Amino acid sequence: MRKSHPLRRVVLTTAATVSGIVLLLSLKPGADPGSAAAGEAVPQRTAAAPPSAAQSPGGATLTGSVAQTQYGPVQVRITVRGGRVTRAETVQAPDSDATNDALPQLNKAAVTAGSADIDAVSGATYTSEGYRKSLQSALDQLPAGG
Repeated sequence: MRKSHPLRRVVLTTAATVSGIVLLLSLKPGADPGSAAAGEAVPQRTAAAPPSAAQSPGGATLTGSVAQTQYGPVQVRITVRGGRVTRAETVQAPDSDATNDALPQLNKAAVTAGSADIDAVSGATYTSEGYRKSLQSALDQLPAGG
């Protein structure tokens, strides 16, 4: 067959397509942490407290609502003094290496920003989003004017 023969192009295109499909079908999907096939359940760190606000000599302590994430619940407690967030801590969070590494960064970012407008931590996107939601619910408990 000549190099530019139309039948040759059809055969080569078909072979390339079949090879591509076979390669795609041979890939195994990653484990979905939300499915039973993912193995054991992700353990949770809990010290559950309902959303609440308490006054203390050190300022107001506000506990956000529990935010459900793909990996488990996240709940944040903040201390506000003089209208500023002076402390942020996590009451509940999934127990994983990524989450454990992310929580100090999220707590620091919440104090620095003084709002729920904080960046997600790479590798802990779902936890970061849950953290922001719970943080915002705690901030929403502040009286008008801080």
